[in-house]
Amino acid sequence: MVDDIYRFPEGDLTRAELVDLAMTHLLGKLRDEYKESPRPETSVVRRRWQDRVILGEIVPGSTVLDLGCGRGELMGCLIGEMGAKGQAVEVDPEAAMAAMELGVPVLNLDLNEVLGDFPDSSFDYVILESTLQTLKAPLKVMNEILRVGRRGIVSFPNFGHWRVRLDLAVRGRMPVTQGLPYGWYDTPNIHLFTLSDFFDWCKESQVKADPGFALADGQIQPLSEESNISAEEVLVFLEKA
Repeated sequence: MVDDIYRFPEGDLTRAELVDLAMTHLLGKLRDEYKESPRPETSVVRRRWQDRVILGEIVPGSTVLDLGCGRGELMGCLIGEMGAKGQAVEVDPEAAMAAMELGVPVLNLDLNEVLGDFPDSSFDYVILESTLQTLKAPLKVMNEILRVGRRGIVSFPNFGHWRVRLDLAVRGRMPVTQGLPYGWYDTPNIHLFTLSDFFDWCKESQVKADPGFALADGQIQPLSEESNISAEEVLVFLEKA
């Protein structure tokens, strides 16, 4: 529509100044349309959608290491229903105790420090679910996962999701979404990255990333070329190339 066309002011302007004016106009329009949209409740605890995908991936009777197992629901299912030989690691004492009550063998330790105690290829699968972005040394842990396990299963929130981008560009605030439900002052997430960032690391590190899955618009979908902007959370399967 004519009203939506940006009319540049008359006068001599540099290319950079013209681009800046156009971007200011565009962001102003987006802000007007977006500022009233509801923001997610930070207190909402979501069921880990990745669990059902992982349960469908792991072969019954496999050896599994679950890093950051939380209260042990996933490992409990793997041991009780699929005959997995499991070991879990959880730093939170209360969560570790809850996992033990489910019959899950748990090491109540920091996974940044415990992985060096496991021999090479000692597990068929090593799971790191929604934890990578909270680690002090994420690449060190990723390399240890690929050393200790024949196959890694890793999930994380995608900082390239469209709502994250809009929160930063339009609101000028740190994003709060269902996948990133914390304020800037209490978030455990210290290394935020996008799906594209992660795949760049895989390529540089000669890590094979098999087709995985994404949570987009509340639906579990196969990863695609659009996932870096559409996926709120991601799950990938990894092996050494």
